[in-house]
Amino acid sequence: MSLPRLFVMAGGGTGGHVIPALAVARLLRERGHEVVFFGTRLGMESRLVPAEGFPIEWIEIGPLKRVGLARRLRTLVELPVEVMRVARWLERRRPAAVLSLGGYAAGPVALAACLRRLPLVVMEPNALPGFTHRRLSRWVARALLSFEETERFFPRGRSEITGVPVREEFFTILPKPREQTLTVLITGGSQGSRTLNRAARESWPLFHRAALPVRLIHQTGPESESEWRREFAASGLEGEVTGFITAMPAAFAQADLVVSRAGAGAIAELAAAGKPSILVPFPFAADQHQLRNAEAMERSGAARLVDDAELTGERLFREVSALAAGPESLERMGEAARRRARPRAAQRAVEVLEQV
Repeated sequence: MSLPRLFVMAGGGTGGHVIPALAVARLLRERGHEVVFFGTRLGMESRLVPAEGFPIEWIEIGPLKRVGLARRLRTLVELPVEVMRVARWLERRRPAAVLSLGGYAAGPVALAACLRRLPLVVMEPNALPGFTHRRLSRWVARALLSFEETERFFPRGRSEITGVPVREEFFTILPKPREQTLTVLITGGSQGSRTLNRAARESWPLFHRAALPVRLIHQTGPESESEWRREFAASGLEGEVTGFITAMPAAFAQADLVVSRAGAGAIAELAAAGKPSILVPFPFAADQHQLRNAEAMERSGAARLVDDAELTGERLFREVSALAAGPESLERMGEAARRRARPRAAQRAVEVLEQV
């Protein structure tokens, strides 16, 4: 074990940026190191980081991508001010290294680390790196990636495939023997997805009329949960509809097939669990990174890709029916997904941070 040092975690906004950083931070703390987060008061880090007992320094900055001109101009004014403020903090505290998880909250911290010549390690979970990591790629000490396609964005010899931290329960899910009834898990994330919800509802009478032995587990998000429950109960199908699934690893264990968005966290969980999937990328994700993630999964044979605009109840019914008719396809897709699993992502990130 190396001597106790200070490490900085940069990134926030969504759970996909914060949760992996927390997994790394916990291991650093267990090894005797000090960890400080940087983030915004509006992102998920404002709740999740203090709840884990880590200190957080606030930065006042907004996004540059997919915002109006006025917000973009404000961010451009805020950026140099925040970079210099963070640079002074880094000069005063002299952390051993900075880990960036990306997102606009990471920008000022990563820039300041480069200005102060501190080792910058990036953990990039998407097939297409985010704006901050693309712009600073030449200065990174190490890039920890999830997709081989991402290596071309970083200097040769400075990147490796580590994946992103995923709860251990996903890795312990065993391959599920095929039963007569196909269990399909549909999830658009904790807030749900209007596209997936609409398509699922439209597919119910199609599955019922075809008498296809299917069981649906559907996480709709909290909106109109009681109405969804009543309608599904009247559909004549087996399964359950719920606003939020607390034990998602258990739901994965039951599933033969997962219908999901293609965020980095979802992709990592599918790989860890070895689950075949139908991926429907969120069409408004920054830089179309969900589409790039889904394309990479489809190329590897782990998933089917359906564009958001093309997902109807009829299309969902046809995709599920085709896979149900060929169980060997589901098995091959599951094996391809599991080959992408990286069970030591957090541990490897800690090792790299200590090395640099």
